[in-house]
Amino acid sequence: MSAAAFPTIALIGKYQSREIAESLLTLAAFVGGRGVEVLLEEDTAAAVGAHGYAVASYEMIGARADLAVVLGGDGTMLNSARRLAEFEVPLVGINQGRLGFMTDIALDAMIDSVAALLDGKFSREQRFLLNAEVLRSGELVFQTLALNDVVVNKGDIGRMIELEVKVDGELIHILRADGLIVSTPTGSTAYALSANGPILHPSVPGIAIVPLCPHALTNRPITVSDGSMIDIALLPPHDARIHFDGQTRFDARAGDVVRMVRSRHNITFLHPPGYSYFAMLREKLQWSSTPRR
Repeated sequence: MSAAAFPTIALIGKYQSREIAESLLTLAAFVGGRGVEVLLEEDTAAAVGAHGYAVASYEMIGARADLAVVLGGDGTMLNSARRLAEFEVPLVGINQGRLGFMTDIALDAMIDSVAALLDGKFSREQRFLLNAEVLRSGELVFQTLALNDVVVNKGDIGRMIELEVKVDGELIHILRADGLIVSTPTGSTAYALSANGPILHPSVPGIAIVPLCPHALTNRPITVSDGSMIDIALLPPHDARIHFDGQTRFDARAGDVVRMVRSRHNITFLHPPGYSYFAMLREKLQWSSTPRR
């Protein structure tokens, strides 16, 4: 496979970073020099300057791009992935954030890694998303996608909330806690990990349900099939706040039900040669570092 496999590449960057602007324009010049058409996402272009490149909305990127390269951290990747999910455009992440579980190409390896991609040297990895709905008296009042997780928490109140948790219509438990995380394998290394949830390899067809500070210590995380329908009912009198990938939120009322199923959309990540999920975990989580004395 050659660069002709990606005749049009979209570049998406975190808007507030001058360093990213410089890197993005360097990458645009390199990719353009390989005979590839470059699209700059419109907010990215407004921040860094178009400099003669075509400016595109996410809808236009979805219709025209063969690959989207995201410069930033995992937050930038999450936003881009959700907005491009329906278009099935593969994504590549260049890390200019902190941890970078999804943006796995280091900045100093950017040009070499993208060159390898253009030469057809890459591996594909699919990740699934959650389709999340909020139902009020049986009526749909909110709907979105989540690549990482859906978090139901107590919001601004200083007390626990009560949640009725069901999987495929069967009651798991009545949970009294600060909240609950429902996580994909992609999100298992995010908020769910800090709440003692399990790390799920991306190939695992499962969804993790992770309580947040449960009143009963016997309420433990559980992983269910990715074919499950998960319902979380907010028991009166408690309202709650629902977060989707930590970027979108919805203020729910007592009695509302949050329903999650696997989305029909998948995200495809492309990785450069030498990528290893376990090597990434060792690096990001410092599993192989020498213990401090």
